[in-house]
Parts: sequence; C-alpha cells; structure tokens
Amino acid sequence: MYEIPVASARLDPESAEWLRVLAGAGPRREAALARLHGMLLRIAQAEARRRGPRMRITGPELEDLAYQAAADAVMAITAKLGQFRGESRFTTWAYKFVILEVSAKIGRHYWRRPDVSLDAEDWDRLPGRFGFEPAQESEWRDLLAALRRAVDTELTARQREAFVALVLDGVPVDALAVRLGSNRNAIYKMMFDARRKLRAALAANGYLTHHTPGRS
Repeated sequence: MYEIPVASARLDPESAEWLRVLAGAGPRREAALARLHGMLLRIAQAEARRRGPRMRITGPELEDLAYQAAADAVMAITAKLGQFRGESRFTTWAYKFVILEVSAKIGRHYWRRPDVSLDAEDWDRLPGRFGFEPAQESEWRDLLAALRRAVDTELTARQREAFVALVLDGVPVDALAVRLGSNRNAIYKMMFDARRKLRAALAANGYLTHHTPGRS
C-alpha cells in the first residue's frame, strides 16, 4: 500500500487522518472511501446542476454525470495520495479533483450534441451579443467588418479558433478546453491575448473610441 510521507507529521489532524486511513486496508479504508465519495458526490451534483442547464443536460443524465465524476475523482485521488503536500486541507485538495472531472465530462458531453459546429462563423449574431441598437446599423456593420479583418489578420490560428467558438458560437469554456486539449486557465489566457490584439487593431483604425458601446 501507499507509504505515508514524513511530511504528513506536519499536516492538520484531519488531513493526516485521511491519509492514514486511505493508505491502509480493510473496513476502515472502505468506510473512508465511501465517505469521500459521498462528499465528492455532493460537490459534483452542485457543480453539475450549476453548469448543466447551459449545456442542455438535465434529469437522470445530469445525476449520472455527477456520479461518474465523483467515482473518477475518488480513483484519481487515491492514485495520487503521494502528491498531497499539505498546502491546503485534504478535503480542499480533493474537491479540486471532482470539479475538474465535472468540467471534463460536461465538456465532452457538449461535443456529442449534433447541432454543434465549431466552424460556423455567423457574424450576424454579434450585434445581439454586443448590444448594438438597430439605429446604429451602419456603424456596427463597419465595426464588425473591421473586427472580422482583425480576427483574420491579427490572431494566430488557435486564437482565432477560440474566438470563433466562444464569441460567435457561444461554446462554453469547459467544452472548448476539451476540444483543444487544454484547460480553462489556458483558454482565458489565450482570449486575453486575443482581445488585446483586437483592441489594438481596432484602436489603430479609429474604431474603439467612437463606435464601441459600453465596455470593450
């Protein structure tokens, strides 16, 4: 079985107990695994219910996703006990596993929907997303044309794919992360860099100051 590191002596009592029991065997370990699964299941259910409706996942399917996420998180945690360093409580560390499992499963579910198309570039959706008024049609059409040129010329292929998916197609971040083999933080960083490039290009051509409603 797993050998408890010497550093565990410096852990808080609850975290140290989790490690000792999960590293052991027999009925105590089985009881701890059941308790851990129950804790993670509650987190998974709350997270799935929060994100599920946007992805059209409801009812038994949503509950099944939460159960799978909790079970997979337990397996990942027990396989990585040696990586726990006590920088947070054991339960806080464990919760991160189940949140990641829910995100990954929701993301994979999204791409099984038949109506999803990452390559769709319906730029006519943007006025509604940006809140342009019909009376501003000539202005926002000029801005959108400039934006599209900037997307084509200023962004890398990967940045452009992320921009089209998130802004035009409304793809959730979790789903895009699965599609690109990435993670939420990397996607956010990519979009931050992409927006900075686009703002610079639009500002250089005199669009942002006079044409952009609200905050950019």
